[in-house]
Amino acid sequence: MTTALQQQAFALDARFNAHRAPNNPNFRTLYIRRRSQLLRETERSPESWKQYLRTRSVLLQQRYGSPLDISNVSGGITSRSASKANIQADLRSPISSPGNSVVPTKQAEASRAMVGGNTIAENYAFVGVHHIFDQHTEAVTMVKFANNDRSRLCCSSLDGNLSICCVDSTPPAVICELKGHAKTVTGFDWSADNDLIASVSLDGTIKVWNATSANCLRTINDPHNTPLLCCLYQPVNNNLLITGNSRGEIRIANVSTGLFMKNASRVGGNILSLASDTSGKNLWIGNDKGEIVSFLCDSGGNLCRTRRLLVNPSSSITSLSYRAWISREARDPMLLVNCTDNALCLFRVIDCEGGLQLKRKFHNKHQKHFVKSTFCPIMSFRQGACVVTGSEDSCVYFFNIEKPVSRACVNTLQGHASPVLGVTFNYDESLLATCDLEGLVIVWKRADVS
Repeated sequence: MTTALQQQAFALDARFNAHRAPNNPNFRTLYIRRRSQLLRETERSPESWKQYLRTRSVLLQQRYGSPLDISNVSGGITSRSASKANIQADLRSPISSPGNSVVPTKQAEASRAMVGGNTIAENYAFVGVHHIFDQHTEAVTMVKFANNDRSRLCCSSLDGNLSICCVDSTPPAVICELKGHAKTVTGFDWSADNDLIASVSLDGTIKVWNATSANCLRTINDPHNTPLLCCLYQPVNNNLLITGNSRGEIRIANVSTGLFMKNASRVGGNILSLASDTSGKNLWIGNDKGEIVSFLCDSGGNLCRTRRLLVNPSSSITSLSYRAWISREARDPMLLVNCTDNALCLFRVIDCEGGLQLKRKFHNKHQKHFVKSTFCPIMSFRQGACVVTGSEDSCVYFFNIEKPVSRACVNTLQGHASPVLGVTFNYDESLLATCDLEGLVIVWKRADVS
C-alpha cells in the first residue's frame, strides 16, 4: 500500500490532469497511469515528500492555473487527536457564493462557438444499446466506471458478488467476478489509480480487491459486525476508506493496516449515501431520516460535524454526488441528491463548511428503492449542463439544470423493465451504463455529434 503522502501527490496530479493535453484523452490516461506507477516506486522521507508536494503544487498552478482549491495539499497528516478547532482552522478556505444564475463570460461564448450549435438535448442523444450484461442473479445495486477509463465497469449486486466488465472489447465481456461477501454488496469504490476496489456489505465487512487479479487482498470487519451500507475512498489519502452503517455511524477504516479508526461520528438513522469534494475536505452524508449532514475531514481522517439540512423527514437520501465545475461559464459547486419523495434535488454548496442551498428540484418517480444519479463528467461548454438519474418507472432521465423545471427533461432512455437503480458515464461520455432491480446492466452508446 502506498503512503498517505504518495496518495496526496497522485491526487494533486489527478486534479490537473483534465487540463493536460485537452484534445488527447488517451494521452491523459497513459500519463496518469505512468505517474501512479512512478509515485509508487519512489521512496522519499516524509519531509522530502512534503517539499515535493509544495514544489509540484506551485509548478502545476503556474502551468495550468488554479482550477481547484489545493492550498492545503502539502499540509501532511495531522495528529488523530487533533481538536475540532484545529481541523476547522486547517481546512477552512474561501468558496465563492454564486448568485441566482450563472453569468456567461467572454470565454464561455468562445467555448460555445468551439463546440458548435448543437443543443444539450442533441449532445446527449443515444443511438441504442451497446450491450446488455446479465451475470448477476439478483438486483444490481450500483455500477461505476473506473477513473479516467472508458472500458472497465464494476457492478455490485444483492447476490453478494461484484463483477468487472470490459465494455469496449469485441464482444463486451465479464472480465472477472469478485466473490467473498456473505450477503448483499451495498456499495464499492475504485481507488484513484484503479488498482483496487473496496466493497462493503450487509455482512459487516469491507473487502479490498485487486482489480486486475480479482484477489481479495484484505477483509476488515466492522467492530460491532454492523451492516455497512456505503463507502468512499478519501480522495487525498486512498489508504482511508469512509463507511456508513446501519447504526447511523460514519467510520473510517485504514485499508493498509486493516483497522477501523476510533473516531466514529454518530449521525443517526441508516447512512445510505456519501459524497466528498475533490479536495477531500468536505464530506456529506445522507440517511433514511431525510437528512444531509456535512463534515470537515482532513487527510488523516479527523472528522468535524458542521452542518445539518433536513430535506424531508419522511424520506431517505439514497444518493449524493458532488461536482465543482458543472459548466464552463462559472464556478458553481453542486451536490446532486436523490430523495424518496419523488424528487431529484440540486443544491449549491454555499460555504467552506459544506452548507447547502436548494437550486432546483425535479420530479422523478422515486419512493422505495435506492435510486442513484450522477453529473455528466465532461464540463459543459454549452449553455446549460446535464445530470442523469435512474427512476422507479424503469426509465433513465436527463435533466438540463439551467432550464425551467417544466422543460428540464431533455432525453429519456427506455429499455429496462424494472426500476433503474444506478447510472454511470465513462470518462469521455461515449458510453452510459445503467442497472436495474432485475439484475440487468445496459450499456448505452451515445450518438456521435461531432
